[in-house]
Amino acid sequence: MPNTPLFAGLVVDDNEKPVASGFIGAEPAYVVDDDGFKRHIPAEQVDRAVLNQMAEMMKGSENVLSEQTAKMLGQDDPFSKAMIENQLKNIDKQFDALMQTGFPEEMRAYLGMMGFKVVINYHGDVVRVEQPGSSGSDEGE
Repeated sequence: MPNTPLFAGLVVDDNEKPVASGFIGAEPAYVVDDDGFKRHIPAEQVDRAVLNQMAEMMKGSENVLSEQTAKMLGQDDPFSKAMIENQLKNIDKQFDALMQTGFPEEMRAYLGMMGFKVVINYHGDVVRVEQPGSSGSDEGE
């Protein structure tokens, strides 16, 4: 288990105030300031919710995503594309590994600079995930 929450520094509360990270014993947690009361929310609860939302957004687009990823990596051959597509279809296994290792600090910094943000309430529920390049919430379905 990583020693910091997966999205440390990228989480804000529903009032747009930055959420700190801390620990519940040895377990990483997000610390939401609820009018002076520090609510410690297990990081895994929030991190898994965010990763599940990301997986839902990718469902059905594995073919396109693998094609674009292979091109970006300069590996635009059928075997590389198939390997990437298979990994995307089994993304939950990738997320399990990510939960164990965590993101490198540089990756979190990059996500923050690109506008990635997780909004949670004081219960630890994910209110929304703001991702660069994703369609905005201006259009209702």
